[in-house]
Amino acid sequence: MTENMTKIEDDIQLFQLIGLSEQKAKETLKNKQVSNNLKHAIRQASHYGTITPEIGVLLYHLASKIKNQIFCEIPFVVKYIFENKLDTIQRVDAALGYLLHHVGEVHNISNFEEECGIGIVVTPEEIETEVEKVIEEHKSEILDKRYRFNIGPLMQHVRNNLKWADGKAIKNEFDVQILVLLGPKVDLDFAPPPKTVKQVNTKKTEKEKAELKSVVASSKNIGAQTISELMKTKVHFHKPGENYKTEGYPVLPNTHKLLQEHLEITGGKVRTRFPPEPNGILHIGHAKAININFGYAAAHDGICFLRYDDTNPEKEEEKFFLGIQEMVEWLGYKPAKITHSSDNFQQLYEWAIKLIKGGFAYVCHQSSEEIRGFNPPPSPWRNRPISESLQLFQDMKDGLLEEGEATLRMKVTLEEGKQDPVAYRIKYIPHHKTGDQWCIYPTYDFTHCLCDSIEHITHSLCTKEFQSRRSSYYWLCNALDIYCPVQWEYSRLNVSYTVVSKRKIAKLIEEGFVSDWDDPRLFTLTALRRRGFPPEAINNFCAQMGVTVAQAVVDPAALEACVRDVLNVTATRHMAVLDPLKVTISNFTHGNPIKLTVPDFPNEPGKGQHDIVFDEVIYIEASDFQEKASKDFRRLTLNQAVGLKHAGVVLTVKEIERDSSGNIVNIIATQEPASENNKPKAFIHWVSNPILASIRLYERLFKHKHPEDVNEVPNGFLSDVNSSSKKEIVGYIDASLVDLAKPLDKFQFERIGFFSVDPDTTPGKLVFNRTVTLKEDSKNM
Repeated sequence: MTENMTKIEDDIQLFQLIGLSEQKAKETLKNKQVSNNLKHAIRQASHYGTITPEIGVLLYHLASKIKNQIFCEIPFVVKYIFENKLDTIQRVDAALGYLLHHVGEVHNISNFEEECGIGIVVTPEEIETEVEKVIEEHKSEILDKRYRFNIGPLMQHVRNNLKWADGKAIKNEFDVQILVLLGPKVDLDFAPPPKTVKQVNTKKTEKEKAELKSVVASSKNIGAQTISELMKTKVHFHKPGENYKTEGYPVLPNTHKLLQEHLEITGGKVRTRFPPEPNGILHIGHAKAININFGYAAAHDGICFLRYDDTNPEKEEEKFFLGIQEMVEWLGYKPAKITHSSDNFQQLYEWAIKLIKGGFAYVCHQSSEEIRGFNPPPSPWRNRPISESLQLFQDMKDGLLEEGEATLRMKVTLEEGKQDPVAYRIKYIPHHKTGDQWCIYPTYDFTHCLCDSIEHITHSLCTKEFQSRRSSYYWLCNALDIYCPVQWEYSRLNVSYTVVSKRKIAKLIEEGFVSDWDDPRLFTLTALRRRGFPPEAINNFCAQMGVTVAQAVVDPAALEACVRDVLNVTATRHMAVLDPLKVTISNFTHGNPIKLTVPDFPNEPGKGQHDIVFDEVIYIEASDFQEKASKDFRRLTLNQAVGLKHAGVVLTVKEIERDSSGNIVNIIATQEPASENNKPKAFIHWVSNPILASIRLYERLFKHKHPEDVNEVPNGFLSDVNSSSKKEIVGYIDASLVDLAKPLDKFQFERIGFFSVDPDTTPGKLVFNRTVTLKEDSKNM
């Protein structure tokens, strides 16, 4: 047997001594942190005597729950457990909470014991009375459901009211009183609960339609239906000022003092920030970040800043600053304050000097190529004298060194193994706000956490790729002895069949595959707005994705479903024909067109109405007529009449007119009033005296789900562009839209889909973008 195997066997036997089964002991050893804590606790307990099973349970709970910040307190807690003062799990939890809140302080025994309820005895009579009261409140429901009634919430209620009562005593009392109330179990109590019978749809559907339904349904079960619901019910971050309770948060002697000052400044309110780089446009992934930051603050009566991370002057333009703010406000959020990282350049510079003086930073002359990658050679200047680094950093600031000649680096190693990230670099480029005042600019790794501290952010919310920088975030704040926020990570929002990289979108524009950053086939926020996606639909989509750390790629169908949900109740209905077929009504007896008043929402007539005209000549969709009709075709044929929506008439074909090539150019039909005795199988949409409009129909821009995947698209993402992703046709539109349609207004074209007015629209030309099709987009309706 190897030495390692012998050690494992010894550890298993050690854990079994406190009452763990062999299987539980083996499982515990898989968790290095818990097993180390438990071995330390057992060693301390051995000084006091035999470990009973009851004490063993408390020691295991201690090892599982204690935070790294108070590992040194294990002997103190073990002593109290053996003295039978911390005799329940509730008291152990209270002890850990107290110690975590007073890290580094001399123990105030009186306060500690009061916090842990030591000496408080809850009598059996008190438990009996409390249980009796809560059972009486739910007596009728218990009698109805008998032993199927869930007693768990009632037990928790009693535990809350009798904080230091023994949990087993409470359960035993419930068992006794329930037995007295209901008597012994009878056959009915052992019968399985009745099953809910679900209707099975035996109709077979196409594979792709089934997959889309699955995507949409599953997406709605991940998070919540709205951002407010998500943030209030599904997201559980720390409370303001309780930063120290989060895993991995370093607690130093000055931490609680800084947290108290922080609470006085913020008033104990949640404070978040959305920190985009102003060097490009926002995309669907940013929408999630906006909703999480602004949404969490709003749901907890807090505030959120819009902070521009403007530390790369060569890439920043005014249009990006304006565009970012515009999109944030379009999504419905108003920043409590607009700030810039550059607002703090002087303070950041002074803190850099403090780092150097403390031995935490140094000036390095390695080139960017030399320090690139995950295993670069260590800097030969890491241990240069502090005075030398101070002078060189001053030279950097004064413009005495060339770009790339020197950087300021921090003495810290990131989780990913990257050592000594750069804090400052030289750039002889004017800044949009500070002009030529600076020729050294701080990096993200240096700036972000310090600006969070300056703004007293309570929750630094960021995507999962920044998890590897969390340790440097905490290290830097604590090295400077300033308030340290808590960093929380969540997964990015990735959507298939698209690219969001600024470089790749620029390439698509350059190569002429898309027109600009707001081309409706892209997933930039400006593109989605132009296509007609309502902001509330995007917010709801983000809510349904939830706040998790699990990486996932979402099908666009999930977003489109959210769009339909919103447009179904907001987009007024109008008629339009995209593939027109002329129909002449031979028995139209009116001398002039008839004006008809139709509802904006047929199912809710009270929400508004508009006028249309009905004349001798109308246009229907070519697909609504078949000479040789298929078996399930329900619309107009040579032998089958069809109704006209809103007109109340039924058309019957009398004659077909063709051109010299044999194409149908006109259908001669007669009309009769629709009635119970003359009820057609279907009603179709139509237009009369229409106006012409340009209709842009969009499909997915890429053919494959992952156009950036070299295995899926070996020749690069440009080779995967769908050449049929945009089609522009002339449509016949209900004339009432001339005075109604304004850029970005949204409408439903009945039986066709949802459309939005494109900004290209002019007084003489209407242009519509198809936002999404209808759910029931069947050819055979």
